[in-house]
Amino acid sequence: MPAPIFNRKRLATSRVAGLALITLLTLGYAVSAQAAESLTKPFKAAPGDNAIVAVVNGEVITRGDVDNRRRLFALSTGLPVTNDVLDRLTTQVTRELIDERLRLQESERRAILVQDKEVAAAIADVEARNSMPKGQLAKQLGQQGIQLHTLIDQFRAQIAWGRVLRQEMGERGAPSDADVADRMAQFQAQIGQPEYHVSEIFTPVSNPSQDVEAQHFSDTVIQQLRAGAAFSVVAAQFSQSQTALQGGDLGWLQSPQMDPAVLRVVQEMPIGAISNPIKVAGGYTIITLRGKREIGKQLITQLTLRQVWLPFTSALNPQQPTQQQIDQLQKAREIGERVHDCSQMEAANAALGNVRPSDPGTLVMEQIANPGMRNLLAGLTVGHASQPLPAPDGIALVMVCSRESKNIGLPTREEIMDQIVNERVELISRQVLRNLQRQAMIDLRG
Repeated sequence: MPAPIFNRKRLATSRVAGLALITLLTLGYAVSAQAAESLTKPFKAAPGDNAIVAVVNGEVITRGDVDNRRRLFALSTGLPVTNDVLDRLTTQVTRELIDERLRLQESERRAILVQDKEVAAAIADVEARNSMPKGQLAKQLGQQGIQLHTLIDQFRAQIAWGRVLRQEMGERGAPSDADVADRMAQFQAQIGQPEYHVSEIFTPVSNPSQDVEAQHFSDTVIQQLRAGAAFSVVAAQFSQSQTALQGGDLGWLQSPQMDPAVLRVVQEMPIGAISNPIKVAGGYTIITLRGKREIGKQLITQLTLRQVWLPFTSALNPQQPTQQQIDQLQKAREIGERVHDCSQMEAANAALGNVRPSDPGTLVMEQIANPGMRNLLAGLTVGHASQPLPAPDGIALVMVCSRESKNIGLPTREEIMDQIVNERVELISRQVLRNLQRQAMIDLRG
């Protein structure tokens, strides 16, 4: 396997960790060391949970498996966890679990095994990269009737499937110089033409008998999206495309790269809108338009920042702050007065224990969703700390280290290589799964 392919973003384990992060942040739970321990602990099934729903090549999917996954989906998308809602999710969730089992079986057939420690490392990576507090995930999920193994199973299946696709692609995945040159020529020829930033939720239909069920499920998803559920969370949970690992993000697409039916809808959509289900090859897709620009003419402002985080020991009540919260505010003011560059910000955050990372990474001003934060950062002089910024769980200070305008309308060579690889990964993923479905012995029960 060539090294460049191994690290492509849609095959990276860190992206699998990102999937769980999307879910966990939406649910408001923290990843903890308990999650790693639970990998090898059996869980106690509720009465009826062991009833068989499907048998996939001799492996059983139980009612408990289906119930856990549909509860997680309902909870993460804002659906009420009622019997009626859960019943409507059952068919699609069952199909998802069948496909997940087929992926795992194929990885095992190829001697690709995901160790418990790898899943634990992925969970720990989410925790470390996001400075999430330790402790409550298993307990909180349990309170909602969801076993932690539901998330662990998703981790395991996604890591394994990524390795299957690496193996399946082999040398075919590496774009040649000619491939890159041809794609760059296409971009050059389209300068001034529109391109669209699109996210998707894809529901496959492998045979006509599934069409009505897939449409009904897509309608349910749309209702929740329009009621405020985060698109990335729904995509991560239930999109059957490889883009699920990025919350459904397809990136920036030009007209020739889109299905004609999708293009017709995108051309008429306002930014932020959510489409009705669109019939495409292999199933239905729901899309949202995240942005629109002209090729070769897109200016952005990139920022590098440093932050200092002073946590509270209890949730802030602005009307009745605790003494600890008052002390933290005073400490934040003192830090803001004495720091004069980003290295001093890093040192101050380290002295406080690096509860949250000092460097949040490079940000694009135009992509910051919060208008208040966008305006704050736009008005900050480089090298000057902001005023203390209270939040329910602590106080932040931020400093702009650099501010740079860039034209990103034309992709770099690396971005073009990523784009080509991603397209090939998605195609191979669908082909391999279709073959597995055709060859499988699947017994659906009730």
